[in-house]
Amino acid sequence: MGASVDTADPAAAGAVARLTAGAGARAQQALALRVRRFAAQDRIFQGVTLSFAALVLAGLLGILVALVIQAWPALREFGAGFFYGTRWSPTDDVYGAVIAVYGTLTTSAIALLIGVPISFGIAVFLTEMCPAWLKRPLGTAIELLAGIPSIIYGFWGLFVLAPLLQDHVQPWLVGTGLPWFAGPPLGIGIFTAGVVLALMVIPFIASVMRDVFETVPAVLKESAYGLGCTTWEVVRHVVLPYTRVGVIGGVMLGLGRALGETMAVTFVIGNANRLAGSLFAPGNSIASTLANEFAEADPVLHIPALFALGLLLFVITFVVLAIAKWLTQRSVARTGA
Repeated sequence: MGASVDTADPAAAGAVARLTAGAGARAQQALALRVRRFAAQDRIFQGVTLSFAALVLAGLLGILVALVIQAWPALREFGAGFFYGTRWSPTDDVYGAVIAVYGTLTTSAIALLIGVPISFGIAVFLTEMCPAWLKRPLGTAIELLAGIPSIIYGFWGLFVLAPLLQDHVQPWLVGTGLPWFAGPPLGIGIFTAGVVLALMVIPFIASVMRDVFETVPAVLKESAYGLGCTTWEVVRHVVLPYTRVGVIGGVMLGLGRALGETMAVTFVIGNANRLAGSLFAPGNSIASTLANEFAEADPVLHIPALFALGLLLFVITFVVLAIAKWLTQRSVARTGA
């Protein structure tokens, strides 16, 4: 009995060792299989996300190439004169982009001059002085303004805002004697288009400013208030330096919205292909020119000229975004981030 037990113990130990080794090998194989499977999943996920990013770049490049190809007949016909020409006459097949570019940049500048201070005031009120019971409904109302279709802004601007400006605001501005406000108060024109654009960009800029103002640590503001600072001093010396990058981004977001707006501007800008020194005079923008003339344009030179305007708007938007990126990076570098 003793001998059989002694001889059986080594055999059992060997069997256990083999089973243990086999189980360990299988576990290692399973682990290696899982690692390979996870690595394959990561590669697939990376490839999918890379394809999404490449799709955006391909779409951007495709739009640019298509604009250049379609605009080439006009660019070949007029050369560099297209970009500084001041006459746009479809009846004579003469096309210059200055009128539309002037209208686009001027209305956008008016929109920012009006919209940025108002948006700043809204954001400061919501984050620093607004009662708790009013903060949520007022913030929601401002965000809802961003969802109103642009054609509604156009209708409202044409039938409500334009007569109001014509009767009450433009006569007062004419009385200032400034050359930008010369001429009869017509109601519609570049100035009215800029005011409508200001109302359209305020929700975007105000929402971004409010969100970035809320990221300021409370301890910083409380410390400033504890030192006896007023609300304006806290906003100027604490909130704005801390959120400079976000504020710039919000303003540029509003500018991009204003540059490409079509329907609202088309209703109130006057749609006149002429340059005038007065902001009360009718004018045109790139977007309104495209909206008004594309359907009935002649395919020989008129349509290529419209595509050239679209290409110019594309370039202007790209330059604006590049400037915004540069300003953001410069601001980050100044803060030492």
